[in-house]
Amino acid sequence: MRIGELSRATGVEVETIRYYEKAGLLPPPSRADNGYRAYGSGHLERLAFVRHCRALDISLADIGRLLDFLDHPEAACGDINRLVDAQLDRVRARIISLQALERQLSALRRHCDEDLQVRDCGILQELVGAARGEACTCHERGAPA
Repeated sequence: MRIGELSRATGVEVETIRYYEKAGLLPPPSRADNGYRAYGSGHLERLAFVRHCRALDISLADIGRLLDFLDHPEAACGDINRLVDAQLDRVRARIISLQALERQLSALRRHCDEDLQVRDCGILQELVGAARGEACTCHERGAPA
């Protein structure tokens, strides 16, 4: 299949496919007589694997490691477990960060619960004040982060 067909089959943009090739995540395709790239079922499966890993927010470097494991099925999988454990740690840290962001936005949101004129909007007043270096409710000392 050609690159456009591979793109449609996997939902991965053509430029991203080319990038993955350059990054070594996909093996170089063969070339047809007309110079077009010719992809096979192996490319389709590997690209679908990469796409699924990206949906799990696994980094390209870690996807490369996982692909190396796929290429060496006789290896022990302990490093795969550690890789996924590290990804879980990163996700958990992001969840904590997002929860702090939610609290900050909620604190900001409490400054305007009416439909006022823009000049009277407490949210904008807080944001402008913070931009001027003033303490912002969502970042006040002692406020939950």
